[in-house]
Amino acid sequence: MSNLNQRAQIVIPTSVLGQIAALAMTETPLECCGFLVGEFGSDIAQEFHACRNTAESKIIYTVDPKDHLRIERNAEERGLAIIGVVHSHTHTEPYPSPTDVAQAPDPDWHYVIIGLKRAAPETRSYRIIDGEISESQIIPG
Repeated sequence: MSNLNQRAQIVIPTSVLGQIAALAMTETPLECCGFLVGEFGSDIAQEFHACRNTAESKIIYTVDPKDHLRIERNAEERGLAIIGVVHSHTHTEPYPSPTDVAQAPDPDWHYVIIGLKRAAPETRSYRIIDGEISESQIIPG
């Protein structure tokens, strides 16, 4: 466990942040979703992989299970892993909703939310462990 005085962080390359923002804008008014891939257990995102939101909703997302399996297998074949999930909030703050918390499948993942409520997109990252939300600093890589 890390030092509690040290704020958790994730490194996300500027190009990946751009890909996330582009997808969020393209999918609006529906929520978008996708996965961050990096080395297993790492806090450095190397890639972003867009997924289909099978919920096709403005307020929730459901990652297409076929996309999830394909991305996970592709990452594992290259010695990488899914280290986080990304989704957009089209009209609310980029903060985990009760639904987001309830559906958070992995305490080791980063939960990145891009908010489109304001003119400029806002991207924030969180850890969700046993229903507890803690924000992580995003370091552009």
